[in-house]
Amino acid sequence: MSDFSGMTSLNPGYRALVLGASGGIGGAFAAAIKADPNCGSVVELSRSVDGFDITDDASVGAAAAKLSEAGLKFDLILCATGALVIDGNGPEKTIKAIQGDVMAAQFALNAIGPALALKHFAPLLSNEGKSVFATLSARVGSIGDNKLGGWISYRSAKAALNQITRTSAIEIARLRPKSVVVALHPGSVDTGFSGGFSKAHDKIQPGESVAMMLSVLDQLEPSQTGGFFAYDGQPIEW
Repeated sequence: MSDFSGMTSLNPGYRALVLGASGGIGGAFAAAIKADPNCGSVVELSRSVDGFDITDDASVGAAAAKLSEAGLKFDLILCATGALVIDGNGPEKTIKAIQGDVMAAQFALNAIGPALALKHFAPLLSNEGKSVFATLSARVGSIGDNKLGGWISYRSAKAALNQITRTSAIEIARLRPKSVVVALHPGSVDTGFSGGFSKAHDKIQPGESVAMMLSVLDQLEPSQTGGFFAYDGQPIEW
C-alpha cells in the first residue's frame, strides 16, 4: 500500500485536471487529489457529467478552450480515459477474430483520444515549477513484455498511446523544461473495466492504485519525462 500523503513536488496550492473523472480510476484520482492538503483545486471532466467526448476533436477542443478562456493553468493533468471492452466487444483471443471496426474503436478511445487530450490540454500546463501530464496505459501495451499474444487491438492501441505520449513529451519539454509527461500502468484494478477478462485475485482497489500512481508521479523528475511506469514505480520496457 502506498504511503502517499500529497503531491509535495508541485507548487503549493496546485491546480489539477482529471479527464474521465466519472470512471473508476478517474473518480479515485479526483477523490485522492481533493483530499491532498497541498492541492488548491480540481477540475473534473467526463462524458456522463459534462458531455466531454475524448474521441471527438471538437469536444476536446471546446473543453480546453473554455478552461483557457477562464485563464486556468494546471500543474497536474491526468487522462484517465480508456476501455478494454467497447460496445460489448472484448479483446480477441486470436488473429482470426480481428474485426476492422472493433479495432478502429479501440484506437479511437485508447490512442487517438489521449492524443487529442495532449493536443488541446498540454498548452494549459503551468510553466512555473514542475508540471505533470499522465496518460493511463497498460502493461499489455508493452511490445517487449508481450509473451502471451492475444488482445491484438487493445495491445496495439496502448502501444500507440505509449508512442504518442513519448513523442509528445519530447515536444512539450522544449517549451516546458520542468514538465513530466508519462504513461502509467495502473495494475489490474477492480473497477469493472476488464469486463471479467482479468483474474479477480490479481485485482487491486482503485484507491490503492491511484495512491501509488500519484506517489510515483510525485517522485518523477523532468529528466524522466517520456517514460512508461507501473503503479509501483518500476519502468516498463516499450
